[in-house]
Amino acid sequence: MTQKVEDIKTGYALFKQPEYQELFAGKHATFEEAVEEAKVKEVFDWTTTKEYQEINFNRKHVTIDPAKACQPLGAVLCALGFEKTLPYVHGSQGCVAYFRTYFNRHFKEPVACVSDSMTEDAAVFGGQKNMFAGLQNAYALYKPEMIAVSTTCMAEVIGDDLNAFIGNAKKEGYLPETVPTPFAHTPSFVGSHVTGWDNMFEGILRYFTLNEMEGKVVGSNGKINLVPGFETYLGNYRVIQRMLKEMDVDYSFLCDPSEVLDTPADGEYRMYAGGTSIAEVKDAPNAIATLMLQPDQLTKSTKFVKDVWNQDVPALNIPMGLEWTDDFVMKVSELTGKPIPASITKERGRLVDMMTDSHTWLHGVTISIYGDPDYLMGMCKLLTEFGCEIKHVLCHNGSKRWRKKLEAQLAETPYGANAQVFVGNDLWHFRSLMFTDKPDLMIGNSYGKFIERDTKAKGPEFEVPLVRIGFPIFDRHHLHRSATMGYEGAMYVLTTVVNEVLAKLDRETSDLGKTDFAFDLVR
Repeated sequence: MTQKVEDIKTGYALFKQPEYQELFAGKHATFEEAVEEAKVKEVFDWTTTKEYQEINFNRKHVTIDPAKACQPLGAVLCALGFEKTLPYVHGSQGCVAYFRTYFNRHFKEPVACVSDSMTEDAAVFGGQKNMFAGLQNAYALYKPEMIAVSTTCMAEVIGDDLNAFIGNAKKEGYLPETVPTPFAHTPSFVGSHVTGWDNMFEGILRYFTLNEMEGKVVGSNGKINLVPGFETYLGNYRVIQRMLKEMDVDYSFLCDPSEVLDTPADGEYRMYAGGTSIAEVKDAPNAIATLMLQPDQLTKSTKFVKDVWNQDVPALNIPMGLEWTDDFVMKVSELTGKPIPASITKERGRLVDMMTDSHTWLHGVTISIYGDPDYLMGMCKLLTEFGCEIKHVLCHNGSKRWRKKLEAQLAETPYGANAQVFVGNDLWHFRSLMFTDKPDLMIGNSYGKFIERDTKAKGPEFEVPLVRIGFPIFDRHHLHRSATMGYEGAMYVLTTVVNEVLAKLDRETSDLGKTDFAFDLVR
């Protein structure tokens, strides 16, 4: 084989070598029993038609490539945002391996998370013994100051009671009584990763404040609380906090995993880095108000803050784009009495300048997009401000109420008036739309790559390029360090989209003597 120590090749280059090509050809001829290529093309072409789209959209009993993940994955991300906290999943080991690798591949960082490895016997007799041993081992080995417990399908199907199990583990000495152990039931077969984040966050608030409200007075600490929701762009945590610091606002950022998911390579491994402290959580009911940065996904937490803390939760949209960032900044100023500094006004002006500069290229560009509810609301707002036309919006984990809200938002602008909004649909549905009602670009996570390849396979004129903004991003590096919120985030999205439009133009005008009639670099 050509893979040698002195000449290491990457997978792509390695598999192009003659011996691998021979192996592939032999495998195809001897074992695959593949149908004729003509038949493959016939079926492929049929799946790109309106006829197939109608059959596809009537599909009821199978999901193909879901545009969402499951609840405990969101719960794990939430737990990572608190100081010296170990995410603990009561369920099977394979599930937790999936959560960890999902985050490993997106953030390019090690992710701490443990499982109590429920197997067949636990499915029959219950998982309490697993939890006793798991909590004992996790505390002894990793020495967390808090353990945040969530569940997988197995534990939920058999009805394991986390409150009872954790209480029994402490009573019988497997875990010290003093170790905080907030928990949330996060069944994977309902909701999605954003639901799991909300459930875990509400569980943490409940654990530390439900029975500790005596002496709490709204507004007494002079702070505002901010809750990010399921957020994987680490730049968003930093952008929002930077803006608040420039406004000289005292705040508590309730859940911040930006340090533990972006630690430096300096020879020291940090299992626990940064995060919101328990003291901040306990003090949070004393804040002036709590701002939910992704309100559509934080319904349970919002209800808790309103009903238990008796605190104001202003009706804001996700702070993406020009207008909604304006709303956010002005609301913070109104709540705290702090003026908006010149630095933020100047930053806003730069965004407006960029929008003006790029409007020529973005005006009328048609875009189809998929992702989570709040993110989609923000992206649609932001893109229509740029002059892009929204063609399709697909949200697998969106509700009918959310769809009506987005449709009303899109109807307010000519750039969204003809958009189609789909909820509960998957990426195989989205693929049909890309063939039958082609946009100029699609925006989404890495899984859209396969749709891009399929459109290209039909012919260059059918190709729909993918702009990678979302979660997860596996096949590009360091995009998660960028921002999509605030004026800075809008600048990043604008830069990304307009340069993809220009790159697409370059690809379409690169045939010598045929399509290269634009002399844009002559002078």
